[in-house]
Amino acid sequence: MTHVGITSTGAYLPGDPLTNADLEQLVGPLPEDILEGIQVKERYWMIDPKTGDHRISNSEMATKAAQAALEAAELEPSQIELIVTSTASPDYHLPPMVTLVQEALGLQRCATTEIRSGCAGFVEALDIARMYVERGDYSNALVIGSEAISPLLVPIFRGKEPDQIRMRDRMNPYNFGDGAGAVVLQPTEGDGILGSAMASVGGDRPAGMQVIGGSTHAPLHEQQAAKLLVELKVDVVASGEVTPHVLTEALTAVLERSGLRAEDIDLCVIPEGNAGYMVVELEEAGLLTPEWIALKDKIYENLTWVGATGSAAVPLALHDAWKNGRVKAGDKVMVLAIETSKWKYAGMVFPWQSSVPAPQAEAVAAEAGG
Repeated sequence: MTHVGITSTGAYLPGDPLTNADLEQLVGPLPEDILEGIQVKERYWMIDPKTGDHRISNSEMATKAAQAALEAAELEPSQIELIVTSTASPDYHLPPMVTLVQEALGLQRCATTEIRSGCAGFVEALDIARMYVERGDYSNALVIGSEAISPLLVPIFRGKEPDQIRMRDRMNPYNFGDGAGAVVLQPTEGDGILGSAMASVGGDRPAGMQVIGGSTHAPLHEQQAAKLLVELKVDVVASGEVTPHVLTEALTAVLERSGLRAEDIDLCVIPEGNAGYMVVELEEAGLLTPEWIALKDKIYENLTWVGATGSAAVPLALHDAWKNGRVKAGDKVMVLAIETSKWKYAGMVFPWQSSVPAPQAEAVAAEAGG
């Protein structure tokens, strides 16, 4: 069996960062304790926050992240044989967004598949792509996670004054951001992916997050008569209560599948939240296991600076770790993602194959030197 590694990463964030002060002018303030719980200080939106108009599409963001990853890998788009994407916010129901990325990259023919999911979806997509490369079907694969959540937030504030917006409706604009991340997968002479695990563990509980509308769950005339055509619903209370249990099950499963101990992991990418805050949640739930204690100083995330970005969360955090020199060749990297939609998780462990790109390496070295 061919061993597979990540050759490069790429990322795209639309527009300028929106700070919490910007959002206060848009939707009104949040209490400090809630802001501390959300953890987000900046996020990027594909919409114009003043008008709600779209400045770019989800597929265009995905394409830009893919192009960045290809450039870092010194590959031409024509060399890509397989593209796997994950998104919960595609441009259209059909055609699949991955085929729009294929077209934008100028590929007349290419193997494609798409995962319809949120945070866990990128790792699921990565697992699918690596199995195709491992068995020798393809040599060069692109895996992309991309999300456009801000269009669902526009109805909350468009045409309204901030003081007209209910406190509970202000949460989502502060929490969510848009963006795209991508990786290139190729055969490697070194060790390949060491193990992966995924599961949906919410078969006996209600969904923690839903995007309702514009689909076939109800007659279209009923949907058109609803207050919102498409509504993003988040169960904040359930998220706080259930997330530690799902994360702990995910960690246990991934370590078992990889044949590793937590002490063997050099970097753990968990984009769902601030590491310190997560440790508190685990402790309160009685789940601060020896494995979490071994990992707590190795957890990497960038939620504070990009917001909750669904399918883009893992590749954006992975790219951030790479460009900032937090991961180096030979490091054992764990990516661990959970999704509150129906309480899914997906995780993977792999040795990092790439060095920091030369221009970024110089910048990191200069920063380290003073």
